[in-house]
Amino acid sequence: MRFKGGAMNREENHSRREENSEDVLEESVPPIQEEDTEEEEAEGLYEHFRVTADPGQTPLRLDKFLVDRLSGTARNRIQNAAKAGNILVNGIGEKSNYKVKPGDVVTLVLPHPPQHVDLAPENIPLDIVYEDEALLVVNKAPGMVVHPGFGNFTGTLVNALMYHLEGEKPFLVHRIDKDTSGLLLVAKTEEAQTFLAKQFFEHSIERRYRALVWGNFEEEEGTVTGNIGRSVQDRKVMAVFPEGDKGKHAVTHYKVVERFGYVSLVECVLETGRTHQIRCHMRYIRHPLFNDATYGGNRILKGTTFTKYRQFVENCFDLLPRQALHAATLGFVHPLSRKQVHFESDMPSDMAAVLEKWRVYSHSREYEESGEPLTPKEMREREKLMNLKK
Repeated sequence: MRFKGGAMNREENHSRREENSEDVLEESVPPIQEEDTEEEEAEGLYEHFRVTADPGQTPLRLDKFLVDRLSGTARNRIQNAAKAGNILVNGIGEKSNYKVKPGDVVTLVLPHPPQHVDLAPENIPLDIVYEDEALLVVNKAPGMVVHPGFGNFTGTLVNALMYHLEGEKPFLVHRIDKDTSGLLLVAKTEEAQTFLAKQFFEHSIERRYRALVWGNFEEEEGTVTGNIGRSVQDRKVMAVFPEGDKGKHAVTHYKVVERFGYVSLVECVLETGRTHQIRCHMRYIRHPLFNDATYGGNRILKGTTFTKYRQFVENCFDLLPRQALHAATLGFVHPLSRKQVHFESDMPSDMAAVLEKWRVYSHSREYEESGEPLTPKEMREREKLMNLKK
């Protein structure tokens, strides 16, 4: 929607109502349930505005100019955005006291305020990696919904954070889905949220994921580029539109970390942040995430037809009853020190156990193919691995 004469142009408004299909689709389409969304970055958590001053604009403070044009936006939110460097005038960062002139083009990123006033704090254990007066970094366990909604109003990360913060509201700057484990950044103040939101918007946040996927790769690393949008056949899942006629631009970089023959451990770096991006892109290149029911990874896609092998894979599925995806690395510029900080999360126990099983299996398979006999200890490990002995 575009207005002239100093009115607002929300050409890059990233609110959830416009991000329904992995991030984008008709407003009439119901959003994907939170427990099904994977990687929304700050999608749905901030808005990007563009405002052009009309030719008759008299000199006016930048914060007052924006308050007049952004209906319902408090002046202190705009001032926080200016302090964080989130307001540009003609492409240059300006403070609140800048005097707007005719023809000035003002762009800004504003995070949404918390939307959980009626939620109750809940005493749920949290693995807090780091905390100070501005933010905290949480190592989220798999199975926990980040934000309440669509039938999940209790037991969420936000409920747990409200208890930890003694009733104060946390400020989310990004999300990971229910069944993805790993590092999540949460602001404790609106000022910190505003500063961090810009980094997510500009994709300057350092985040690396580890994923166990089906199949072996010919190459050591690669890049997947393809628009992601809601599937035409099934509106609950995402699909890649390589021609770019639907969905939103998405880029995933991957590198092979470890090979097990029938499955591979890869590291993924997101250049964009679309819902289900890693899961959708990996399926697109025929490497679905291991045990990802939504994208077809919860069945045997590679390997032999032997019963023992099927038992082995099913045992791995039981150990890891979710998609094998972990947010392992998080790096960003701290809102107070303005210095780069870096955090890492060890592989969660369920993924670690399955990876170890695949290592042993892959090792024993290499011995079989080479014709070398297994030692008695290796035989015992193999029998346990194949689920023949408990």
